[in-house]
Amino acid sequence: MMRSMFSGVSGLRNHQTMMDVVGNNIANINTVGYKSSQLSFQDALCQTLRGARASAGFLGGTNPVQIGLGVKLALVSTNFTQGSLQNTGRMTDLSIQGDGFFILSDGGGTYYTRAGYFSFDAQGKLINPSNGYVVMGWMADDAGRIDTNATMQPISIPVGQTMAPRATTTVRFQGNLPATAGVGDSFTTAIEVMDSQGNRHTLTFTFIKTDVNEWAWEATGPAGISGNTGTLTFDDSGALASVSGGPIQFTPAGAATVSITPDFGTVGSISGVTQFATASTVAAVYQDGFTAGYLQSITVSDNGIITGFFSNGLNKQLAQIAVAVFNNPEGLIKVGDTMYRVSSNSGEPLVGTSGSGNRGVITAGTLEMSNVDLAQEFTNMIIAERGFQANSRIITATDQMLQELVNIKR
Repeated sequence: MMRSMFSGVSGLRNHQTMMDVVGNNIANINTVGYKSSQLSFQDALCQTLRGARASAGFLGGTNPVQIGLGVKLALVSTNFTQGSLQNTGRMTDLSIQGDGFFILSDGGGTYYTRAGYFSFDAQGKLINPSNGYVVMGWMADDAGRIDTNATMQPISIPVGQTMAPRATTTVRFQGNLPATAGVGDSFTTAIEVMDSQGNRHTLTFTFIKTDVNEWAWEATGPAGISGNTGTLTFDDSGALASVSGGPIQFTPAGAATVSITPDFGTVGSISGVTQFATASTVAAVYQDGFTAGYLQSITVSDNGIITGFFSNGLNKQLAQIAVAVFNNPEGLIKVGDTMYRVSSNSGEPLVGTSGSGNRGVITAGTLEMSNVDLAQEFTNMIIAERGFQANSRIITATDQMLQELVNIKR
């Protein structure tokens, strides 16, 4: 008779645990990146009153006689289904559509999270503002190249960082020199070029017709300019046949020598300067130098690349956010702050970039909301309540039976 009471007690205890799980899920209905938990029961150890017996001769076999000793907790698993995305408009709010986790570090340990409410601290580090853990990834070099095979490091993008100036090395031309021009006719075009300190200098190019299908070019500008003359020859179809002259060089005060190669187009094609019987449209349309610039804003692409936009009108890759996946994410250990840690059954993290290797895609300006299904949780609440109530009745009924047993002797 006492067995039924102990079974009822185990039922009370485990249905209380079920209510604890339901209560935690409902409490986190609005927690960013939260993944709901679900609980499963299994029967406890059974007491065998009589074992099974095989058939022998005329007699048939008999089944075992066993009485269960209650219920116990089988597991509490985490449901990693996708939560809905909420638009926030903050560029540092990130979510992952699909599998994958952001990687955080406190300098001593590594943690994983789906909650991408990040921001920059006073030193420009991208952090989780609730605990200060830094977001891990790869930083770009000075040329904007990112090596995702390198060791991860904290992402740091200081406000107001500068882009160093670059001296001009190429000036590109396009347009037409008129075939109908007479010998001695000239046409000019000008362009600003940069030195190694980002100072601007104006180069003026003059094209002078010297013969049929032949033009001379000359560049004028800063003092001490050299290599500033040459010729252009065109074939009978108006395409560029040959080029001579350059590179153009000059040395500004306090800066390195500037060496510029004029690009008049590909010989034998009409991709650059041409000579047709139309008006002159020749112009210097591009130069590859730029002045210094400071960081004004950033964007985050779906593969986690952080691109900076600078005051000189250019943009450059600054960093890339790392994403990890696991063979068994349900094996991760919850450590609070909506973070997880590796366990012996989760598998090692497979670190890479979003959009590759089933790691999902990063969406900037959004947060992933909790995946708690409120209707299901209310249903589970009713089930837990009724289960608790039924087990309490077992204890009450067993107590009444024991009372009747005691009342036999009066």
